[in-house]
Amino acid sequence: MFLLFSPSIGLAHKANGSVKHVATDASAATSRISILPERIKEEAQQRVNAKWYPSLVIAFVDGNKSEVATFGKLDDGSVPNGRTVYEIGSVTKTFTAALLAEAIQSGRVKPDTPVAALLPGWKVPARSGKQITLENLATQFSGLPYMPDNLAASDPANPYANYDANKLQGFLASYELKRDPGQAYEYSNVGFGVLGFALTQPDSYGHAVQTHVFQPLGMTMSSVGLNQTTRAHLARGHNRRNQAVENWNFYVLAGCGGIDSTADDMMRYLKSNIGEISSALSPAFRLAQQPRSAVDKADRIGLAWMTRAAKPADVIWHNGTTFGYASFIGFTTDGMRGIVILSNISESVDDLGFAALSDAPLHSYRTVPVSDAALHSYAGVYKEAGGGLIKVFLRSGQVYAEALGEDGIPLFPQSTDEFFTRIPGFQLVFKRNENGEVDKLILRQKEDRIASKLSGKEAESALSKF
Repeated sequence: MFLLFSPSIGLAHKANGSVKHVATDASAATSRISILPERIKEEAQQRVNAKWYPSLVIAFVDGNKSEVATFGKLDDGSVPNGRTVYEIGSVTKTFTAALLAEAIQSGRVKPDTPVAALLPGWKVPARSGKQITLENLATQFSGLPYMPDNLAASDPANPYANYDANKLQGFLASYELKRDPGQAYEYSNVGFGVLGFALTQPDSYGHAVQTHVFQPLGMTMSSVGLNQTTRAHLARGHNRRNQAVENWNFYVLAGCGGIDSTADDMMRYLKSNIGEISSALSPAFRLAQQPRSAVDKADRIGLAWMTRAAKPADVIWHNGTTFGYASFIGFTTDGMRGIVILSNISESVDDLGFAALSDAPLHSYRTVPVSDAALHSYAGVYKEAGGGLIKVFLRSGQVYAEALGEDGIPLFPQSTDEFFTRIPGFQLVFKRNENGEVDKLILRQKEDRIASKLSGKEAESALSKF
């Protein structure tokens, strides 16, 4: 048994740009000096105002200037800051890639080293005489599926918590590849979990990334799994229905998405990848970023890192989503701009990231004010012609629509009586009779479905079913 990594040394600053922290709210932040592009700042604030995101924390680098800007509030009413902890999800894969790149540069492994060589006694699937290599895993060309077929989480809200080495070994021993390793791109969480596990044996992934990345870069508020310190600074996560969710616990598959971090720490990681901070890891970061295979017309992939064709410069990036959080990290290939975005809801922040770094379009989730009287007029139970029931209700000033047997989805007003949702292309339009009373609901998605508002005993009976 051997430890794949040697101790890392500390880092030195190549540039002395200072970091500003800019807290924002609906009344203040846009008037404060900020290097964050105006359209990003305005849209971030608008989305928080619309309750699209509960909170956003953005670390931004422009040349030798940097700042951390915060938007929204946490569940306890406090304003997030650069030390607020978020799950970063699959952005973790770039850390796993750094461990691989460091091992390659040290000569301990090669890109074409079969992963089986790091897992003695394990049976690893192969096809057509081709073994899965470390590079196959890191570039998502392994042929392994998105998730292992024996995951069977005991707690569906915390899917990785009880997945241990024995289960992973059993999965690899029984799985038959559907294509040859190296044949095609297929995003695989289990593949990166295998990579992180194999690289760090007999150590744990958490200890390895702490020793070889967090500590050298001074990332003091980052960890694999929450500890007492990070839990005290945690932003509670939410699903797309605005419901609070539990945090994920990773075991053997931590290398695919197990890191919790902050904007301050991720700023150091971002600067190190850009090259503004020079460290012993700098060569490994550059190696990981180099594109190796085409994914589609827009993107190429290196070791985890994607490179997207963009103007004025290509963007190197990765994103992450868990059941309660979303994240994005990206920077331009010329090293001039970089961004990290963290949010505590499972709703993509990618478009904000790309728009901050390039001329990529930015969709506006602008909402309009709706009177309390109008909001309350929507509440009730609606019945479709086929008998389907939809309950509309208010919670904390937000309108929700709930089909029978499902959780309520939040509605966002684009005009009085017209609402959009987080489901692409799905709108709800309330219709009023000649007396101005809401009597119908149109569910608009590809085709219109009409539901009539119930009243009296029929409404009471329908409501009792929810």
